[in-house]
Amino acid sequence: MGKILVIDDDALFRTWLAQALSAKGYEVECATNGSEGLKCMSQFMPDIIMLDVVMPQMDGFELLSARECTTPVMMFSAHNNEQERIKAYELGADDFLGKPFSIKELLVRLHALERRLTAVAQPKKPLKSKLDYYLHFDETSYRLMITTANLSGAYFDVEQHGTVVPSAVNADIVSICVDLTQTEFRLCQYLYERKGQVISKQALQWAVLQKDLGKFDRNLDMHVSNIRRKFTQAHLPRNLIHTVRGQGYHFAL
Repeated sequence: MGKILVIDDDALFRTWLAQALSAKGYEVECATNGSEGLKCMSQFMPDIIMLDVVMPQMDGFELLSARECTTPVMMFSAHNNEQERIKAYELGADDFLGKPFSIKELLVRLHALERRLTAVAQPKKPLKSKLDYYLHFDETSYRLMITTANLSGAYFDVEQHGTVVPSAVNADIVSICVDLTQTEFRLCQYLYERKGQVISKQALQWAVLQKDLGKFDRNLDMHVSNIRRKFTQAHLPRNLIHTVRGQGYHFAL
């Protein structure tokens, strides 16, 4: 658990909050006003600051303006009006709670703030692949846009849903459009949506052409051949659609 600095002039509230946070495993330091809170920031080095608005000597807004650190701040106020909330956010607060509040609500907000901090602090990861492809299917024009990224030595941001996005400015990124027929488009899209899986010719024929695969039926092979030819003309690898002998096809990304 992290370190939390509680800055509030209300002794009863301060004690209640510190005990509740300590019981959840947090290391807690308390300050009674803004001036004392500023000193504690540099000495205690908290991960999160919990700050009351109305205090003697230096109020919460004055402390927000005076601080030099970028430590996330959760603000409290018994007033809980729109003007105070807006001012808090404008001065750099990350969250705002109106008093009184429950420990349950506080912990939910605290955990949400911690998740955001973890996401921001996530290190960029180098990828081993030197050449990656990012595909976009335009269903209105049956156009396939393929972005190739030559990413040797580049770094990436990994987003929540697993999409890998190049972030290095020196990455060589080129977009290529490939115009397909409706059938070719559906075939490509079906395989891409199941990339990593080998799709049998029978399953692919039924999904794309809506008919069973006959013994001498070469329609599917013809469409695959046409797609590969268009990939070659666009200076893309033919084997983006890869044949697995005796099994079927898969999208090789």
